[in-house]
Amino acid sequence: MITTYSNFALMTTIHSGSNTRAMIPDLLNGLGAKRVVLFSDKGLKDAGIVDKVAEIFRLTQNGTGTQLVGIFTDIQQDAGSESVNRAIQYAREMAADSLLAVGGGSVLDTVKGIKFALHHGLTDIKKAIPGGLAHYTWPEAQFIPIPHIAVPTTAGTGSEVSPIAVIYNEEKKVKTNIIHPFISANMAVLDPDLTIGLPPFITAFTGFDALTHAIEALASPTATGFTDAYALQTIRMFEKNIVEAVNNGSNVKARMEMLQASTMGITAFSFALNAIPVHNLAHAYGALYRIPHGLANAVFLPHVIEMIPALYLPKIDQLAQALNVDNRDKSPQNLLEEVVQKIRDLQEEVGLPKDFSKYNIPDDSLPTTIAAVQSDPAAMNFPLPAELIEAIGKRVDKLQTSFTS
Repeated sequence: MITTYSNFALMTTIHSGSNTRAMIPDLLNGLGAKRVVLFSDKGLKDAGIVDKVAEIFRLTQNGTGTQLVGIFTDIQQDAGSESVNRAIQYAREMAADSLLAVGGGSVLDTVKGIKFALHHGLTDIKKAIPGGLAHYTWPEAQFIPIPHIAVPTTAGTGSEVSPIAVIYNEEKKVKTNIIHPFISANMAVLDPDLTIGLPPFITAFTGFDALTHAIEALASPTATGFTDAYALQTIRMFEKNIVEAVNNGSNVKARMEMLQASTMGITAFSFALNAIPVHNLAHAYGALYRIPHGLANAVFLPHVIEMIPALYLPKIDQLAQALNVDNRDKSPQNLLEEVVQKIRDLQEEVGLPKDFSKYNIPDDSLPTTIAAVQSDPAAMNFPLPAELIEAIGKRVDKLQTSFTS
C-alpha cells in the first residue's frame, strides 16, 4: 500500500523588509504581550544589535501596552542546555509572559526551549528530551499560548519558523531535539538591516546551512510538491545571492533574499524530514568537536552527495537547474558530478574550508565519531554504515590532495 499522507503547515506569520524591527512592540502588543524579555547573545550585544531592538521599546510610551522588562544575553553556541536553563530561570524571575528572540540559530532554538519549558513547568530542559528526541504531534501537541517573536540575525538556520529546537546536552555531548508543531514563533521579523554587519565567513557558512536544508528536503523520500517548491526556490535564491552577500554585505537586497531563502529552506526541510545524512554527520561532529553547525554542513555537503549518489540522483536534474548548472545532454551521473563541483566552487569563492583541519580532530577519533553519528537522533530514518562514516571522516578530518583546487 502506498502512503500518500503528508503534513505541511505554516504556523509563523512572516514580516519581511528593511526596518521591520520597528514593528516589534506593536506586533507583541497585538499578541497580548505585557511583559517581554529579549533574549540574545553577547556578540550581538557588543555589536549594538540588541540595543537597536531594545531602543524601539524605549521610544514607546511608558506604562501602556507591551513593556520590555529584561534582556538576557548569556546564550552559548549550539543552545547549550545549561544556558537554556539559566534563561528559563531568568524569564521566571522577570515574570515574563512573552518572549523575543534576536539572534542566530542558537538564540532562536534557546527561546523555543524556554517556551516549551515555561508551558510545561520545567526548570531543566534536559528532562524534556531524556532520549535525545522528543517528537510531539497534534492533537497531543496543542497551541502554546505564550506570545513569541523571532528576529533572525543570520540567514541560514531558519529557526525562526521551524517546529524544531536543537539543544546541546553537555553531559552526553549530543545534540538533542524537540519537535513540536507549536514551538515556533508566532511571528518572524526578517529585517535585513540587522544582518548587514555579519562577518563574511559567518555569512558564508550560515548560507550553506540554508542550502543544505533545501537539498536534503529535495532528496527526502517523503518530499512533496509543497516542500519541493520551497526547496528549489531556496536553492535558486542561494545560488543567485550567496557570493554577493558574502563579498558585499551591505547589499540589502541580497541580504533580504538570503533571509527569505533561509526561511523557505527550513520549512521544506522540516516537512520533508526523513533522510538527512549531512545533518546527521554535522550534528555529531558539532557536538564532539564544537564545529559551528552551518560550517559542518557546508564541509560535509559535497562529500555526502558524491558518496551517497542514490539519494540525490532521482532529482538531480531539478537540483542542477536550481544551481544554474547546464543540464542539457548529460547523464544523471555526470550531472551529479557537476552539481558537486558547483557546490565546491561556491565554497571556494566565499572562502569556506574544504575540511576540519583547523579543529585539530585527534587521529584516533574515528571510532568515537562513528558511534556518535550512528547514535545521533538524525540517524533514525537513514542510518549510515560505519564504513561510509569512516570514509567521509577521512576526507574531512584532514585535507585530501584529491580535493584541492
